Amino acid sequence: MYNAIISTGKVVAAVSGGCLAITSVIMLLFYIKNYIDMHGKELGILKALGYSNFKIAKHFWVFGLSVFVGCALGYALAFLYLPSFYELQNAEHLFPEIKVQFHPFLAFLLVGVPAMSFAALAVIYACFRLKQPVFDLLKEKHEYKAEISKKETKDIPFLKELTRSTVRGRKSLVFFIAFSAFCFSDMVQMSMSMKDLSSEAMAIMILTIGLILSFVTLFLSLSSVVKGNMKTIAMMRVFGYKHSDYSKAILGGYRPFSYIGFVIGTVYQYALLKIMVTIVFADVGNVPEYNFDFKTCAITLVLFILAYEITMYVYSQRSKKLPIKSIMLE
Repeated sequence: MYNAIISTGKVVAAVSGGCLAITSVIMLLFYIKNYIDMHGKELGILKALGYSNFKIAKHFWVFGLSVFVGCALGYALAFLYLPSFYELQNAEHLFPEIKVQFHPFLAFLLVGVPAMSFAALAVIYACFRLKQPVFDLLKEKHEYKAEISKKETKDIPFLKELTRSTVRGRKSLVFFIAFSAFCFSDMVQMSMSMKDLSSEAMAIMILTIGLILSFVTLFLSLSSVVKGNMKTIAMMRVFGYKHSDYSKAILGGYRPFSYIGFVIGTVYQYALLKIMVTIVFADVGNVPEYNFDFKTCAITLVLFILAYEITMYVYSQRSKKLPIKSIMLE
């Protein structure tokens, strides 16, 4: 049982840590690209003055500093929580007492290495993104390549074509919105199922990580959608389109991808828990057999729909309050 709990901890760390690491890397690349696109004129002037790509890109190491602060804070909070965690895991006093010890090498691996890795990645990717002509930077020229099929050459209603072009123009946001739904579905269902398979502390940890990761990713994605389409929204308001029209056309295009992410998260968590029960707890007695929980899935789906639609409504109301004059004067 002791070995099974350790294995469970490794699985939880691998799944949660893996999702967080992948998301952090993709978000880093996304925001560096977004920053360069939004500040193309300033960066183009620096290149015109003779600054090399590397001299400009090396200042992006600051992303590594934010990673260092976050990792250090997370490590400190986890270190303080460890005594309570060990006490919960050994509530029935079945295992030997484990004392909390500080391991410098582990701290370096969890704090120093991520900070240096993200700083290096930020500089390398910024240098790569800056390899474009100065005039393109000064004009803030953004190329969105999209293949147009023969079917799309026919007359398509404007709102429908706007939805398609919005999604095609920012394909990275499709991933983020689908991933936020994936995290919500995966972590919430897994946390509910793990109450019977593991400790309640593990379940709470997974639930907390999943909700934070899901909502932060969704909020950042929708903010980018609204910010990137401010002029389009302003023009539609000038031409008399209703709020529901441009809200559905711009934000509604990402809704199908969120439900696809939810389905993938559901399948993923079931497969992962099934493997864990079959392999990790193979030598442990009195472990209940794990089957797909349709009730938990239904509850999670209802909660997801409520959370997602409320969030979409809030951001649609934010787009309604955008000042037309200030946007058109940019």
